[in-house]
Amino acid sequence: MLVESIMTENVVTLTQSMSVQDALDISKAHRVRHMPVVRDGYLVGLVSDRDLRDAKPSTLESCDDQLLRETLVDKIMVKDVHTCHRLDFVEDAAAQMHRHRIGCLPVVSQGRLVGIISERDILHTLVEMMGVNAPTSRVEIEVPDRPGMLADIADLLRARRMNTSTVMVFPSPVAGCKRIVFRVRTMDPRRFLQDIENAGYTVIHHPCASSQGEV
Repeated sequence: MLVESIMTENVVTLTQSMSVQDALDISKAHRVRHMPVVRDGYLVGLVSDRDLRDAKPSTLESCDDQLLRETLVDKIMVKDVHTCHRLDFVEDAAAQMHRHRIGCLPVVSQGRLVGIISERDILHTLVEMMGVNAPTSRVEIEVPDRPGMLADIADLLRARRMNTSTVMVFPSPVAGCKRIVFRVRTMDPRRFLQDIENAGYTVIHHPCASSQGEV
């Protein structure tokens, strides 16, 4: 999945000549936490809700509205902004956000702002990719870490004429093994679970313990 498929294109932006009070008002009006700063369409900075909170006087002090109106966005914005391209993969963008501990990535093309993705966009995409937004049964299996294991389990699914929403492979705490997690499109996977055990594999988590809408 590409960044362009999940990014917000109609981005709420600021300019360097706006005041901090302007930025506070725009953030509140549009209920956004991150606002790119642009000049003639080109990205020149980023202001987050944290930047705005740091710029405001303490709640224990009387608020100096005049100072907020006189201080320009250019004085508080982050200028060294981490960005991504619309054709980057979503997982690469998520890794960059995690690595740098940031809450958003402006999306740029040849320096021009074309969109933005946030933690919320990543989380929504993760939920969809993991298939937990539809009634499914979660099946976790421990298998030897050798070629062909995924195909073997897929053969068991095919024999039962069962379909899956997602398939994920994770490391196992058991040496020489890995864990395969399926979201199976059935509310009663008991026969499939029996097939797995008959084939000599270990079922780690029974679907009765999974999320809402599952059995």
